[in-house]
Amino acid sequence: MSTVRFHQELKVFQRSFEMAMQIYELSKSFPKEELYSLTDQIRRSSRSVSANISEAWGKRKYQRSFIAKLTDSEGEARETQTWLQFALACEYINDEQFGKLNNEYNQIIGMLVTMIGQSEKWCSFSSLNKEDDNLYHD
Repeated sequence: MSTVRFHQELKVFQRSFEMAMQIYELSKSFPKEELYSLTDQIRRSSRSVSANISEAWGKRKYQRSFIAKLTDSEGEARETQTWLQFALACEYINDEQFGKLNNEYNQIIGMLVTMIGQSEKWCSFSSLNKEDDNLYHD
């Protein structure tokens, strides 16, 4: 069994990072008048999901801090979903794009909720192995 050493090994980090990059590319086509509002907001919130996972990993020695940062990450994922709804309502993205991204964020949120619910396992440095959980990249 190999122990997880870095946050980049977490499947939830990898997926959230990939979604932030997809949103970045997609938001390049948003109108210029949205640059300092919707475009900026959706980019910031989508990037914050991964950033908060990174911070949580670094703070896992303290279970409450770990949970707090994962909760922040969950909140940022939900905020991103809201900005996606605005992008759909403004017709900057289509139904298919919205559905795919929204579903991905639902899955990321589910993974974060699972981690929060199993925080004692994640904060135990001696027992966390890749084979123990499906939150890792295959």
